[in-house]
Amino acid sequence: MTMPINPFVSAVEAPPIAEAWSWVAGRSFPADKPLIDLCQAVPGYPPAAELQAHLAEQVMAYDTARYTGIDGIPPLRAALAAKTSALYGADLSDREVLVTSGCNQAFVVAVMALARAGDNVILPAPWYFNHKMTLDMLGVEARPLPCREENGLVPDAAEAERLIDANTRAIVLVTPNNPTGAIAGPEAIAALYEVCERNGIRFLLDETYRDFPDWGDAAPHTLFRRPDWRQTLVHLYSFSKVYSLAGYRVGAVIADPALLVQAGKILDCLAICAPHVGQKAALYGLRHLDGWVTERKADIAGRVDSFRRCMAEHGNRWTIASIGAYFAYMRHPFAGMPARVVAKRLADEQNILCLPGPMFGPGQDDYLRFAFANVDAVVMPEIARRLSVIAEGA
Repeated sequence: MTMPINPFVSAVEAPPIAEAWSWVAGRSFPADKPLIDLCQAVPGYPPAAELQAHLAEQVMAYDTARYTGIDGIPPLRAALAAKTSALYGADLSDREVLVTSGCNQAFVVAVMALARAGDNVILPAPWYFNHKMTLDMLGVEARPLPCREENGLVPDAAEAERLIDANTRAIVLVTPNNPTGAIAGPEAIAALYEVCERNGIRFLLDETYRDFPDWGDAAPHTLFRRPDWRQTLVHLYSFSKVYSLAGYRVGAVIADPALLVQAGKILDCLAICAPHVGQKAALYGLRHLDGWVTERKADIAGRVDSFRRCMAEHGNRWTIASIGAYFAYMRHPFAGMPARVVAKRLADEQNILCLPGPMFGPGQDDYLRFAFANVDAVVMPEIARRLSVIAEGA
């Protein structure tokens, strides 16, 4: 007899990264045409050497093997509150910080605290696929908010407001965006926030990649300066990219303390607490690695510039629809051809692994996502060359 499976879970597609890697499973690649992995968003460099040395000491400490408080170690919560306050010109306290096992878990606990099965959350499309998977598994409708090239792939606040009904609990925004790299300006962020404020719903703002653009003397937005931000804003953050700690699983939610009390109940059931060693790593980064982060930011900016330049020099038929932080969202030149077919052809013929647009939502068959932060700037000419070669048959 077949035992029943939760239909909310069984209806969700398999994780996209695993599917993409299955396309090259068991293959070997020649030295003159190695595999170029543009698939998963992960830093292409190790953590800072001094951070690695610090962690080598910390794994020997007795307390590292023990649980922390559900909401995280107090020094980390205080340090993140201080760093966030300095960046945004705000005044945050450690009571407004909940440390999680990565930003995916931050999203899960936030959504579970806000929405129940039958509710809906407005999700800009293309979306980060784990957000959509989470909502589906919870029985929460992911209501697509289309993003268009002519608008820089930034969602329109007026269009978002038209999607709101009595069951809407939140609007989500990821900026800089995964998958497109698009950066929403302060005005666009404020407009979406004000839609949420007007309608009594939450604004889930995921800024996992905020440490890579050059903001100059300005903050990415001014939401934390608003006196009533706690009633609307739920801020999500990750230490995975900024300190190259993806495997250590540490992120955070910044929100109204009353909401975090509810989110903490969920976190206690999911993980009890974020990994202690990851929390110690994040704390070290906040205290000591500003200079290292500046160097990495320049490195990633160089990869963006190199990719743009190389694509222009080859003059091929691929179009950069959007680019920024870790990602380029590319319009492919094969009119009418499904993006999955194009992505598989790139894997088979050019040894380039990337993700097709439909993994990020409806209406994305003209696009592929390239996570170019995985590779050094010196690889960009070869990427452009291989794309040019395959485009000759378009």
